[in-house]
Amino acid sequence: MREFKLPDLGEGIHEGEIIAVKVKVGDAVQENQTILEVETDKAAVEIPSPYTGVVTAIQVKPGDTVRVGQTLIVFEEGGAPQPVVTAPAAAIPAAAPSPVVPVSAPERVGPVPASPATRRLARELGVDLRQVPGSGPAGLVTAEDVRQFAARLAAPVAPPPTPPAVTPPAPVPLPSAPEILPTPAPASPSSLPGLEERLPLRSVRRSIARQMALAWSQIPHVTTQDLADITQLEEFRADYQAEVAARGGKLTLTVFAIKALVATLKEFPRFNASLDLDHEEIILKRYYHIGVATDTERGLLVPVLRDADRQSIVELAVALPALTQRARAGQATLEELHGSTMTLTNIGALGGTGFTPIINYPEVAILGLAQARWQPVARQKKDGRIKFVPRLMMPVILTFDHRVNDGAEAARFVNRFMELLAEPERLLLGL
Repeated sequence: MREFKLPDLGEGIHEGEIIAVKVKVGDAVQENQTILEVETDKAAVEIPSPYTGVVTAIQVKPGDTVRVGQTLIVFEEGGAPQPVVTAPAAAIPAAAPSPVVPVSAPERVGPVPASPATRRLARELGVDLRQVPGSGPAGLVTAEDVRQFAARLAAPVAPPPTPPAVTPPAPVPLPSAPEILPTPAPASPSSLPGLEERLPLRSVRRSIARQMALAWSQIPHVTTQDLADITQLEEFRADYQAEVAARGGKLTLTVFAIKALVATLKEFPRFNASLDLDHEEIILKRYYHIGVATDTERGLLVPVLRDADRQSIVELAVALPALTQRARAGQATLEELHGSTMTLTNIGALGGTGFTPIINYPEVAILGLAQARWQPVARQKKDGRIKFVPRLMMPVILTFDHRVNDGAEAARFVNRFMELLAEPERLLLGL
């Protein structure tokens, strides 16, 4: 018999909730066939079978919470992973005599952590995932890993390629984090039966609770707030939204905010950072992965726009709606839900004049936007008299980690961000 246990899904995920069981006892299952669907605190993940064999026992059901290493399904003896067969050299057509670049990665044993989309890509390219080195967290195999592996298999020996860009080291978690969400003492029965309801704290909601408690307990939060004049920006957005829509995008205020945020982070790099207390170092990140807080039916998710500095306003206008839609539909991959260097949260569509966002640990700052409103703004004329003019003003809120930055620098950061929004022509270079 072979026991299939919940594999490590990466990104520090230790448990998940069974959403669907795709097989039943007695079914003949092929290797890589989807057998379970599990919802973690990040995304819904399809779990493939690592074996070819017959299902003899199913030890979970929809709604169960399972942990990494827990037995889920038992297969009949002989359903071991099939050995990888490497084509002999004679099978290579005579027209392509160039030797194949050897792949030195050792073959994995057991399930390989990878998203459903990555698995489909591997099948299409004829790549065995067990041979692919994973560059993601906890060895997660990404789509780019598969493409690079396939290219190395097919390419003849050539001069050494250009070294890939060096990924900055991941921040070291803060030591001695306090126990999060301790189990409370049993509550006494309600004195009003039928008037209370208890909901299980699961999946995304549980992850939010732990993440917020961790961030609040570890980071000394300070918040600064101001009003940005976006009158010209809104006029520009209205003028070009139809043109951008024709190119498949949605020109929202958030798109401009991301562009302005990246430009500001380049001038104030200590806000695009993390803190390594073990080594007493501030890790400045020269890449700009912007997390966008997104309201979904499952709870708050933060999909990540990677390399936002390399995308024009139009490209961001196309990428952002697609990314947030995947998050809302539960289709975002683990790769799309981790790795942000700073987070933007915009509650303007829901109203409110301000709020105090909590930093997305282990980041050191978060930028919030509230609802823009028309307000009378005092302007001094050349003769010294004061004139009130209508301007569209938007609250801008920056919460920062006081261990890494001080209030004066935070105020300069906000001022620069507001200057960029007030003068949209400064953001047009990438349009």
